[in-house]
Amino acid sequence: MIYVALFLALILLRLVLARQPRLRDQTYPIVLAALFLFVAFRLEVGCDWNGYYRHFLMQLDLDLVDALAQREPLWWALVQGVGAAGLGYPWLNVAAAVIFFAGVHMLARQQVDRLGFLILLYPVLILNMPMSGIRQAAAIGIMCMGFALFRNGQTIRFALATLVATGFHSSAGVFLLLAPLAGQGRIRARLFAALLLAVPGAFLLATGDSAQLALSRYVDTGVDAHGALYRAALLALSGGLFLIALRPAWRVRFPGDYRMMVLASLMMLTTLPLIALSSVIADRIGYFLVPLQAMMLARIPFLNLGATGTILTVAPYVVLLVMLVVWTVYSAHFHYCYLPYDTWLFGLPDIYQLPTRGGA
Repeated sequence: MIYVALFLALILLRLVLARQPRLRDQTYPIVLAALFLFVAFRLEVGCDWNGYYRHFLMQLDLDLVDALAQREPLWWALVQGVGAAGLGYPWLNVAAAVIFFAGVHMLARQQVDRLGFLILLYPVLILNMPMSGIRQAAAIGIMCMGFALFRNGQTIRFALATLVATGFHSSAGVFLLLAPLAGQGRIRARLFAALLLAVPGAFLLATGDSAQLALSRYVDTGVDAHGALYRAALLALSGGLFLIALRPAWRVRFPGDYRMMVLASLMMLTTLPLIALSSVIADRIGYFLVPLQAMMLARIPFLNLGATGTILTVAPYVVLLVMLVVWTVYSAHFHYCYLPYDTWLFGLPDIYQLPTRGGA
């Protein structure tokens, strides 16, 4: 199957380049471009293909003012922009993929192992988001930029990036509570400010229209996210691993983003109990944490943990490969959504072409 074969090829590539950091960095942009083409130019692949096609057709009859009046206005503005440019629906997938991979690249540039970071994103984040949930994929791309800004201590820019991400997918708003903790130094003052903001911020998030809509849709309604438990469990295991085993070495080796990774680990741990409230809400928040999880796991080889480090370096690739194989073989949901893989890279089908101006 193409999805498993691609992941195996990526793992093999990372293994071959294990001791060649310069060649790894040179290979990274090639793999990034290949994954972008694979994702952005897919044809009728992904569980949300038809849903976003309806978004596109709805917005064709409206204008930019209508788009900006919607909940998550930046998403609808993007849909409006693609249609106004005379482009067919598949180009909306390309636009979302551009935002997603641009954000991933910005965060990847801060990594010791860019290629490993990208490979670890493939089986969970890339297959589920820019290949299906493109609205949240765009928000995740913006949040990846935000995480890079958080690491650099750019509090205001991080907050702005989070607001932009919220304009694509409202679930990104939860990360606004982290803004006071961005940067280095004055941890007590920043923590105090975060706590002051957390109470009204959590209240606003919980009582706002987006939260009420989410609660009405996903809490005690029988609506579940397929595979959410496994993804949340993997996040929780990663968070626990960092706090128990990786944190001391990380603080010495990578002090610049130590604070961000501690906060990310704590949030990863919360995704599992959140499943009890709603698997969909837990899953949506969890997807935003996957880039930080990949960042964590990709740096294990550089923490000098000896034999334990070797085992922990290999384990994420093995676990993700097993998860992907089980998903692709046994999930009817996967077979319905992702098979067969097809692409329009060499020509857009007529059914998705918009009529030219003045045409019928």
